[in-house]
This record gives sequence, structure tokens and C-alpha cells, in this order.
Amino acid sequence: MEMKAEYLGNKELLELEKTAFLASGTIASGMVLRCYDWATEMRERGECVVSGFCSKLEQDVLHFLLKGKQPIIIVLARRMYKTIPEELRRPLAENRLLIISVCDAVRQSKATALARNRYVCEMAEHILFVGVTEQSSLYALKAEYEHKSQSHRIETFGV
Repeated sequence: MEMKAEYLGNKELLELEKTAFLASGTIASGMVLRCYDWATEMRERGECVVSGFCSKLEQDVLHFLLKGKQPIIIVLARRMYKTIPEELRRPLAENRLLIISVCDAVRQSKATALARNRYVCEMAEHILFVGVTEQSSLYALKAEYEHKSQSHRIETFGV
């Protein structure tokens, strides 16, 4: 699959220190509140968070972050939006959002999601994996980046 990045928003956000947020689709209920607290803390500290914001928990975290003023980078595993979602228009106008599309696919697939998640990890200095089990599609990626831990700070919630 060819990686062709398309950008919408403030590309200067790429120069910031970034924390990747990757959450499994299945999360223990105890982890959810911990992630909400983490998102609120990141928002209050003004730290840049990068994610696909695709799983339910990632979408919830995005909702918390959008209430703040800190920079956010959204990486899509599909082609760029034709119409910008309403909740993203204000942060785009405030120059605190960058949306990156990493492929030309009409819809996200397992392959494009994996490519997107690898792209997110590569661009971040810190990576937070949430609820990753051996059954998770994020398991191999987490193991890969734990072995590369000299270049990335890895943190895990759950499991």
C-alpha cells in the first residue's frame, strides 16, 4: 500500500513534541476513566496529542481534547475529508489542528489502520497504548515499539 500523506491545517504542529494515543477497540471499564483523566491532564498541560481517534475511547479522548486549546493531530486511515466535521472546524480555524490523510482509500481497512497507527507511532516521541492484549490488532505494533524504546517513551494503561 502506497503512503501518500495529505495535510489540512497547521503543519507547524509537526515540529512539536507529540504524544501518540492508541487504544484497543475493547477496553476494560476501569481504563476508561483513567483515559479521560489523562486526556484532561494533556489538555490542561497544552501538550500535542496525535492519534487516529478512531476507536470509541479515542473518539472520547478527542472530545475532551477539543474542549481545550492545545494542539491536536488527527491521522486518517482513509482519504481526506470532503467536508470537515463540525467539531473540527473551530480548532482548524484556531490553527491548533492538523489533519493528515495517509492513504487514498475511500474507507478505513485493517491494512490502512495498521499503516496509520505505524505512522502515528513514528511521528511521536511518546506513545500511550491502552488496553492492548494479545488479541488486539495493536499488539504487534506495541511489541515493535517496546523494542525500539530508545527512540520512543512507551507507556501502557491496562494489561
